[in-house]
Amino acid sequence: MENEQFRQYTEFTELPLEEMQRRAEEFFHKMRKRRTIRHFSDREVPRNIIEHCIRTAGTAPNGANLQPWHFVVVQDAKVKSAIRKAAEAEEREFYDNRAPDDWLEALESLGTDPEKPFLERAPWLIAIFAETYGLNEDGSKRKHYYVKESVGIATGMLITAVHNAGLVSLTHTPGPMGFLNEILDRPENEKPFLLLVVGYPEEDAQVPDISKKPLDEIATSL
Repeated sequence: MENEQFRQYTEFTELPLEEMQRRAEEFFHKMRKRRTIRHFSDREVPRNIIEHCIRTAGTAPNGANLQPWHFVVVQDAKVKSAIRKAAEAEEREFYDNRAPDDWLEALESLGTDPEKPFLERAPWLIAIFAETYGLNEDGSKRKHYYVKESVGIATGMLITAVHNAGLVSLTHTPGPMGFLNEILDRPENEKPFLLLVVGYPEEDAQVPDISKKPLDEIATSL
């Protein structure tokens, strides 16, 4: 007897081995050009591009298919200004009082500091929230599973989609980020996970001269 909750998987299209190898290599070379950008242009980006990137993130695998995430897309200048003000206050506290010396030393080569002008200059901010639990229609709580893992995978897919669309991004995690709930009017069951800054890079944007670990340092074959 067939399970009515399942259907046949018909979306898979098998590719010739040579095509698979070509796609894998080409996508790697495309993604290796991705860099975290801190100097954004104020050039406009159409909303539908951002929405398609979020749709991609929403296809991520997740615990029990409960999809424990919510994305708040911010374009309004006043809201971005409020986020910048709150984020910089937390960042100043971090740099001045909370960060241990070894952490500050690790950040020094990246050129970061408490000032975050990109939060206002970039055309889009995407606040990513993790739903710590869900709510049923009667208001009772519904347990969510593997929340951090699920939201982390979705965030990675969002960053990849943004780069694939021809844009750049910055992952920003001022801590704590509770101010995002207040500014963006999100409920208490949603915990801020990450703030993604999205747009075009400035023409003269610079990035740290760093590299990624080679394959033999990040993977083991048995």
